[in-house]
Amino acid sequence: MSTWAEHVSTALLGTRRRPVPALAVRLAPEDDGESAPRSSHGGTGGIPAGADPAGALLEQAAVLTVQRRAGRRAGSAAEHAVIAPAPAETLPVVPPAAARRLAQILAGDRLPLLPQWLQAAAERGFRVPPALLPDLLERGRADRSLRPAIMRAAGRRGVWLALHNTDWAYLVNEGGDLGDDDPRVWRTGTRSRRIAYLTRLRGRDPGAARRALADSWRSEPAPDRAAFLATFARGLSPDDEEFLEKALDDRAKDVRQVAADLLAELPGSAYGRRMAERAKSCVRVEEHVAEGRRHVRIVVELPHAHDEGMARDGIPFHPAGSFAPAGGSGAPVGTRAGWLREILARTPLETWTDLLGMPACEVVRLPVTGPEAKTGRRRGKAGAKDDSWARDVHIGWVRAALRLRDAQWARALLADGAVPAEEAAALADLVGLLPAGEREPMAAALIRRLGDASWALTALERIPGPWAGELADLVIELLVAAAQEEERRRGGRAGHRLAPLCKLAGTHLAPEVAPRLAALGLPDSWPVQELIDSLRFRHQMLRELA
Repeated sequence: MSTWAEHVSTALLGTRRRPVPALAVRLAPEDDGESAPRSSHGGTGGIPAGADPAGALLEQAAVLTVQRRAGRRAGSAAEHAVIAPAPAETLPVVPPAAARRLAQILAGDRLPLLPQWLQAAAERGFRVPPALLPDLLERGRADRSLRPAIMRAAGRRGVWLALHNTDWAYLVNEGGDLGDDDPRVWRTGTRSRRIAYLTRLRGRDPGAARRALADSWRSEPAPDRAAFLATFARGLSPDDEEFLEKALDDRAKDVRQVAADLLAELPGSAYGRRMAERAKSCVRVEEHVAEGRRHVRIVVELPHAHDEGMARDGIPFHPAGSFAPAGGSGAPVGTRAGWLREILARTPLETWTDLLGMPACEVVRLPVTGPEAKTGRRRGKAGAKDDSWARDVHIGWVRAALRLRDAQWARALLADGAVPAEEAAALADLVGLLPAGEREPMAAALIRRLGDASWALTALERIPGPWAGELADLVIELLVAAAQEEERRRGGRAGHRLAPLCKLAGTHLAPEVAPRLAALGLPDSWPVQELIDSLRFRHQMLRELA
């Protein structure tokens, strides 16, 4: 049955707002707001006799809105759960100047600097002022990349707010001090509070958390099963393997995918052995001795079919990117090549070092070819070298290194140079796996190798700052070159490289680099001025948090 509000919404379509006379409409005492308003003027259908129908309808709708906002009857105390107060904070709030700066950023002034403000505040042992938490949590609701930084700086009150607002429940999944050990929360709490309880329990007693979830598993809705299972990332161990293997047979796709992703990160698992067997059936090693030297090459045979076992282990029938050019350009990636990449991404990396008896830095330099006398596999021009086989294998290794956060393989893959430029984002993420002292030199080498400005910008966006050493020197070189290009192209596409580079440099270069830029005599254009202003803004921002 349609409600009165729905009738009003429909009837108002096409009417024109006009001044409303003195209100003369009231609801009967027993009216719950769902029935039509009654008029004290008489008339039929709730409209006063002789009144303009459109005007009367608007008048009634206005009264109904006010009454619904203010006229809800209070329930008894028993109907409302008592909300426990926020836990005591253990960290001091940021200084007043820093709080004003955060409010300025949240209002939209240099919003891209918000992650840096949050990181600097957390590193210095501060937390966000309570009054700014709602706006900050709203930002995290829309931008997933902000969530880890928000977790570190929001304090215990931020998590407490997230437990009482489903829109901010993402913060619970980020972990932290969630503060509630009462077992009754697991039985009767909201989804957010149950995730918080399970996450905390996983940190203290993973076995107890696993048993609690096993007891209620069959009665949980699919979205909750997936969310609860994701908490196993905390304290993941071989003891979880049996439970995760059973979850691979869950009827919900999201649950199966979470289980597969966790098993792929579990050393020594049967899942890893299954993937290794699949990988070795596609990637074999050939050796021969010539002139007294051992020659080794990798020969690739793409998977022939997608079977039930692959589906169960989380390899999609249509892998991401299978029907679109990787990175927005280049040849489309075939479905079978996509399966190979997925298999390699989920195969333990020691599979290759053990099989070949070589360290990662030597494995990645081996020649990679396809099977002899095969046709129809992304041929180039006659006589051209087909490097698509090596590309597929190396992209699979890159994804495995990122999944397992393996710095040794990251270093080897970055130094080898065989990964195509289309994977600029993934290559930049590999840089983040290296020890801090290695990142800038390796990042600078990567940017030089990528060459193309668009790929270089893609990589630079993902390399964390502040850039102060070799990478800063390279970026300044790129700024000078882009400025010179702009001068040459006056009247044409001026600034098509300078503007995005200045924007990126303004958020990633170390603020102390500003005097060097001023001494370069860059053109007095808005991108350069914005760069200088951004560096000054960040310099002051960091001083306020000192």
